[in-house]
Amino acid sequence: METTRTEGMLGETAGNLEETISSLAGDVGMQLKGKAGELRGKAQQICADTSDLARDAMSSSPLAVLAAAAAIGFVLGALWASNRDV
Repeated sequence: METTRTEGMLGETAGNLEETISSLAGDVGMQLKGKAGELRGKAQQICADTSDLARDAMSSSPLAVLAAAAAIGFVLGALWASNRDV
């Protein structure tokens, strides 16, 4: 996951740089593109961090993770069933 985290950091930096340059030039479209690249990089970093946390949690306490997944599935199923128009 280190590769994904590094790619995210590079994408965030490139997007930030593009946003700064386009803001100096006054190009709003390019500025938005830079902001989108920055946010994509941040999201990629968060995804890498989350997958690392999930992997660590699974290896340290698999039963707790299984119980949490079952509880989340039950709640989502109950919400879905209560909103059906049958």
